[in-house]
Amino acid sequence: MLRIYKTEAVGKLVKLKKFRVVSHAWFSLINPSGKELEQVSSMLKVDSDILQNSLDADERSRVELDDGIFSAIVNLPLLDEEGNFDTLPCGLVFSSKNFLTICSRDNRILSSFNKNTANSFDTRQRTKFMLLILYKITQYYLRYLAIINRKTEYIEDALKQTTNNKELFQLIEIQKSLVYFTTALRDNHLVLEKMLRMTKSPSTSKLLAFTEDDIDLLEDVIVENKQAIEMVDMHRSILEGMMDGFASIINNNVNQIMKFLAAITIVLSIPTMLASFWGMNVPVPAANLAYGFWIVISLSMVATLLVIIYFRKKGMF
Repeated sequence: MLRIYKTEAVGKLVKLKKFRVVSHAWFSLINPSGKELEQVSSMLKVDSDILQNSLDADERSRVELDDGIFSAIVNLPLLDEEGNFDTLPCGLVFSSKNFLTICSRDNRILSSFNKNTANSFDTRQRTKFMLLILYKITQYYLRYLAIINRKTEYIEDALKQTTNNKELFQLIEIQKSLVYFTTALRDNHLVLEKMLRMTKSPSTSKLLAFTEDDIDLLEDVIVENKQAIEMVDMHRSILEGMMDGFASIINNNVNQIMKFLAAITIVLSIPTMLASFWGMNVPVPAANLAYGFWIVISLSMVATLLVIIYFRKKGMF
């Protein structure tokens, strides 16, 4: 899907209905068709490989400047309807006069730049607009990390009541999401650092036109990204410790159950053993006594009671 937006002189964001070349416009590509990719590539004079790479789910973050075209691929966070977290590559491309974003899926970050929030960005200020998108990406990482923290605390409380596989699988899913976040944030950090170095390069100053405010905003994005990296590392450490702790608890519970079953087996074997002795077809003590049966029962009960008392003192029950 291709949408073209442009900020007019009054600061109003307008969606252009006709597919045509317009200066200082924002070309937004979401899961585009092959025809749309060809049209945008031809119209903006952008290499189609740059656009295709942005749609690759396994593409790593990077930044390039080639033939007057600046392109960056960053990974943004995703939260699906089932509550699972993932990351998604997103391309940010500067042509000679326009700004292009391209993603394989719709997402909350780019959707947050719309007519209702048009007063916070301007498509004519391409560099600042790109930095605002990067800032929004780091904010969403922090927001999703807060959700992960609350979700982890909820699962921890549930596991204190009962150790079910469902909660353990949820922790494993969260752990996998944190691995995705760690990789994406570290790659994004390298992109941001390279952008900061590029602000001092004459070859990029003409195309990107970084102002002092833009550089300050870029530094703020780097600080926020570092904070997100530290939070992810902290959550991963906590989660790994929690998983190890619950694994120890599960093993301990299994050991307690096995110990209890072993004690029960021993206790039940005592009357069985005595009954076996007196049930043999050979002369046995008290075989001719009128109360021989009750003597055997009494011996079994006394022996069983003594073993139970012993096991209780040893903590087996």
